[in-house]
Amino acid sequence: MIKYIPMILFGVALNALAQLLLKQGMIRVGQFEFTGAEIMRIAPAVGLNPYIAGGLLSYVVSVVVWMLVLSRVDVSLAYPFLSVGYIVTAIGGYFFFAEQLSASRIVGIALVCLGVVFLARS
Repeated sequence: MIKYIPMILFGVALNALAQLLLKQGMIRVGQFEFTGAEIMRIAPAVGLNPYIAGGLLSYVVSVVVWMLVLSRVDVSLAYPFLSVGYIVTAIGGYFFFAEQLSASRIVGIALVCLGVVFLARS
C-alpha cells in the first residue's frame, strides 16, 4: 500500500486542481440560472473557457490515475485518501480566491489529516 501512496496523492491532487480550475472558470463566466434560455446564453462562455477546459481535462486524467490505483489497492484503503482533496481544495480556495478558513474549518481539516495518517499506517 505504501508504495502506491504517491500515485493516490497524484490522483487526489489532480482532482483538487480540477475543482480550483473550474472555480476560476466559473468566476469568469459568472452566476447563472439553470434554465434552458440561460444555459444557451452561457454555453459558449463555458465551452470556450480555458480554465473550465483545464478543469475537465484534470478530471479525466484523475479518473485514469484513480483506475490505476484501484487496480492495485483495496478501495477501502484508497478511497479515504480522497478526503485529502478537501484539504488541498480548502487551502487553494484560501490562497487563490480569498475564501475564509474559519477555526472550525481548520479543526475539520486537521481531523481529516489525522484520519488519513491513521489509514496510511494501517
